[in-house]
Amino acid sequence: MNIPADLKYTKDHEWIRLEGTTATIGITDFAQGELGDIVYVDISTVGQDLSQHDTFGTVEAVKTVSDLFMPVSGKVLEVNAALDGSPETVNSDPYGAGWMVKVEISSTAEVDALLSADQYKELIGQ
Repeated sequence: MNIPADLKYTKDHEWIRLEGTTATIGITDFAQGELGDIVYVDISTVGQDLSQHDTFGTVEAVKTVSDLFMPVSGKVLEVNAALDGSPETVNSDPYGAGWMVKVEISSTAEVDALLSADQYKELIGQ
């Protein structure tokens, strides 16, 4: 299981990569594995200011639909448009081409409070 050490994680299985005040967010390798084959990603929150833990979209797999939760508060700047035609990219490359949104964060303190890779591994029993 791939759990990059340079990312932060949530208990809801989202990851976040911070570059300045812009955060790239997606779901973890563990989450995509639990969901199975992803067939649709629905995110329509571009331009919205969302609080930490707010739902920013959904991901649909063959057998289930799961909400996506904001790891930090901020404004949704961009959605990964490539997922419209190729949602399965989330399965094959969850930390790269399968990213979901880019967000202008409101608080770096919220990022600091997220799980480290080691803490996330402990959470999922790795």
